[in-house]
Amino acid sequence: MVRLALAVVAAAACSSPAALEPDAAGAPAPLTKRIDTYTVAAGEEVTNRCVSWTLGNDQPLYVNAVTLTTGSGFHHSNWFWVPETSYAGPDGSWDCDSRSYDEALAAAMGGVLFAQSTQAIDETQAFPPGVVIVIPPHAKVVAGVHLLNASDQPLTTPLDLTLTPIAAADVTTRLAALSLTYEALEIPPGRRAEFTVDCPLGERFAEVIGGPLDLKVYYALPHYHDLGRKIEIVANRASGDTTVFSTMSAIGEPAGEALTPAFDLTGYDRLRFSCTFQSDRTRTVRWGVGDQEMCVMLAFIDGQFNWGGGVLHRNNPGTPVDDGTTLHYTQPCELYALPAHQGQ
Repeated sequence: MVRLALAVVAAAACSSPAALEPDAAGAPAPLTKRIDTYTVAAGEEVTNRCVSWTLGNDQPLYVNAVTLTTGSGFHHSNWFWVPETSYAGPDGSWDCDSRSYDEALAAAMGGVLFAQSTQAIDETQAFPPGVVIVIPPHAKVVAGVHLLNASDQPLTTPLDLTLTPIAAADVTTRLAALSLTYEALEIPPGRRAEFTVDCPLGERFAEVIGGPLDLKVYYALPHYHDLGRKIEIVANRASGDTTVFSTMSAIGEPAGEALTPAFDLTGYDRLRFSCTFQSDRTRTVRWGVGDQEMCVMLAFIDGQFNWGGGVLHRNNPGTPVDDGTTLHYTQPCELYALPAHQGQ
């Protein structure tokens, strides 16, 4: 999920129009695409590949679920929809630099679609009935992909994506995105460390919308690497704290979760986001790919604005408070909003 918070706020082939025809029951048929197949050498890490899939949709797609299926060696990927004229060139896999691909720009041109849990090879992001991400007509799906083969043998791994839309008449809620990131990581050797940022979402919501906080959280997905032990979002108000989402999922397991019922943030003032790591390394671990770490939470919310923020710099981890068991780091929160593109 590299730069996903900034992206939010900047914020068998079935790609022909025929694939969008209703099925026998009258519901739009799922769209499935074999994006590519990758061969990754033993010990190889690939971070410069991007993919695209031109949907060929003449009408909006009201996407209720996204499924990614791949294999060992596929570490992570972030997915967006953009206008089909963006990132011109053949679909499939391509060098990101060759088309000046940038996650923040992709989100600004379109919207967030899906984020893969670390090393999860079969994952479905499914919303409650009637709740959708809207993809406007004439769109393209794009993603930056991260492959990592930690084994001593070459791997061949496919990449398939399926979009499951519903009929426009069945739509009840159109989603936007909320992403929180803590980039100023500094995990000391052999220590447990917690990084927390407390964001004044109620105050910023009032500044942007002109009223009290009025959002619901429908889905949450955390992202960390091997040292991650816990990610949590807590909502705060005068009467106390309530946990919105918490996970201790292992690497390789789908970590996203639909919140049923959706968590209603009405009446709350702040969101506190934290990541906990346990290091067994002999050197300090910071933000990055490979053997470094990340601390990111993507959530889908209702409302007409995408929200993103957290600690978006890496140059000043600050001085931790040591309680004898855990080092506690904290930084001020940056928080931004950008109108969401929610189609027709």
